[in-house]
Amino acid sequence: MQNLPTFVLVHGAFANSFSFAPLQAELALLGHRSAAVDLPGHGFEATFPASYQAPQDLGTLATEPGSIKGVTLADNAARVIDVLERARRNGPTVLVAHSRGGATATAVANARPELIDRIVYVSAWCPVDLNVGDYYTQPEMADVDAGAFAATLVGNPAELRLLRTNFRTADPTALAAFKRAFAADLSDDEFLTFLNTFQPDENLDAGTAADRAQATTWGRIPRTYVRLAADASLPPAVQDRMIREADALTPDNPFDVRTLEGSHLRWLVHPKPAAELLADLAAL
Repeated sequence: MQNLPTFVLVHGAFANSFSFAPLQAELALLGHRSAAVDLPGHGFEATFPASYQAPQDLGTLATEPGSIKGVTLADNAARVIDVLERARRNGPTVLVAHSRGGATATAVANARPELIDRIVYVSAWCPVDLNVGDYYTQPEMADVDAGAFAATLVGNPAELRLLRTNFRTADPTALAAFKRAFAADLSDDEFLTFLNTFQPDENLDAGTAADRAQATTWGRIPRTYVRLAADASLPPAVQDRMIREADALTPDNPFDVRTLEGSHLRWLVHPKPAAELLADLAAL
């Protein structure tokens, strides 16, 4: 076991370490260690105001403070660096990031590349030429429907200093939009179960130009991009663009590209193929 890597798992926006429980079970059955990180203000550090519970009071919810207020990408990176430092006492590490967690993983790799033996992006943001927010203005994102988030946004982000989304809405239009974006290939029960693991608050800081992939640090780490072929929230065209940009930045160290079938969340709900893919990467 000493030479097998520890998989350090970084969740996406509004998610937490709980998202990875089924994947961790599959990895354990394949003989692999893993540690799922809760970024600051996530998991048991999250805020669930009483006004978020049923019957909801959206007026009060719009002004309630949240523990994630003011959390930065640097704070996220520091949390992951601490976990990586501890995990490396047991051998190599593979840093695995999903969705918005990719921005954190990139910042970590820029700061402490010596802590990471391989970095794996699973349909995750890997900003190279643009900041994360700027990719949303590009043609590859033209078909992404942001209506569910817009319709369920609660409060003023600038005043709250966080993003707050009402994932406990009963609005059938909003729920249908969420399902199309994240989990079109899951059953309704699977989708609602996963939706209920989301927390209402997320931080505002997705990084600046200084947090994009840097060739001299991030660029020397072996890397894999796992494309999710039916992802409607981070479409394959965007995933492929980030792969191309990264490979152009460090052509001598290109992405090892793999593909899993399914939506943004399917690999976490039905994790056996993803666990087998990660186990294969552990042997590289």
